Amino acid sequence: MSSIPPHWSKKKLKYVASLKSGDSITSDSITESGEYPVFGGNGIRGYTAAYTHSGKYVLIGRQGALCGNINYASGCFWASEHAVVVDIKGEDEVVWLGELLRSMDLNQYSQSAAQPGIAVDVVANLEIPVPPLIEQRAIADYLDRETARLDGLVAAKERVLGLLAEKRRALITRAVTRGLDPRAPLRDPGIPWLGEIPAHWTATRMKFLATEPLAYGANEAALEDDPTFPRFVRITDVDSEGNLRDETFKSLPPEVAEPYLLRDGDVLLARSGAKAFIYKPAWGIACFAGYLIRCRCNTVLMQPDFLFAYTQTEPYWWQVREGTIQATIQNFSAEKYGDLVVTVPPLEEQKSIIAHIAAETAMLDALRSATERTIALLKERRAALIAAAVTGQIEVEDAA
Repeated sequence: MSSIPPHWSKKKLKYVASLKSGDSITSDSITESGEYPVFGGNGIRGYTAAYTHSGKYVLIGRQGALCGNINYASGCFWASEHAVVVDIKGEDEVVWLGELLRSMDLNQYSQSAAQPGIAVDVVANLEIPVPPLIEQRAIADYLDRETARLDGLVAAKERVLGLLAEKRRALITRAVTRGLDPRAPLRDPGIPWLGEIPAHWTATRMKFLATEPLAYGANEAALEDDPTFPRFVRITDVDSEGNLRDETFKSLPPEVAEPYLLRDGDVLLARSGAKAFIYKPAWGIACFAGYLIRCRCNTVLMQPDFLFAYTQTEPYWWQVREGTIQATIQNFSAEKYGDLVVTVPPLEEQKSIIAHIAAETAMLDALRSATERTIALLKERRAALIAAAVTGQIEVEDAA
């Protein structure tokens, strides 16, 4: 713990507050609306007809990848077994303690297991800095004010990201459904959700644009990490830019990977969530996992980059939404992907459209990256501000 003002004290958390896991509740008892909110390990899960607590409390996520995260609950609510309720023993300030706990990154105390979790007694025995009550309240007021300001800036930047994404999708949609020549005559292909397309284009199902049936990947456990074996590509290995994450490297033995090896231009489609990306030769020798579906384009008819661009358009997503199985997670089969309708311009026109999209989206992507960096800096500033305030590194009155 960093140094604290001399008039502050240090205490174990259990002497400031009691920590206790919430009560179990069945999913059948949780509804989308109701009288009392149900808090789980990551905020509100839904609503129910009874409550376990009344008042204002700090809640710590107890299980899952986000265990250790901090939420607040006030009024009457149900705390589930996935949340740890922090019940302050004296007059200490709730927001001060909640933000102090947030600054402590409690996730670092999670125990490695199939389901990560934190032990209540481990957290209860952590030592914390405790200022006088009047300073606790000043810190809480200051953080309420300053974090609200920073949260407002983050929200504004996130709205910018949404607008950039909408503009990008609209630009791509227009290019791959109307082409680049505004004077080109149009025709109605008889597909209401697609609208008119250039008269010399066709619209056909994805399966007729592939050299072989759309195929599922390997249903194998990714247990190998031998860099000499083919890289085993899973949905979570690919970032939002379509690049592989080095830190998630897994591989399969060559004899297992062989039927699933990828080639330049293979388009990979996710069974869950309809995410799409293209295999890049820079990935090296790679195969793909069972929750991915490979479309190997017939390049006489369809450029892979054009098909990939089409997967980012509203007509594509309209079809996906219509065909998605409504279950716990979205699930889209190879057969359903094969039946999706794709616009097909002449090959040279496809290449021109791909070049146009690359040039026009470059500026939008640069703006998106800059905005994402600003959001990250604002969040870092927020975390640093909280840490400095709750450990006495700044004098709140002066900072305010």
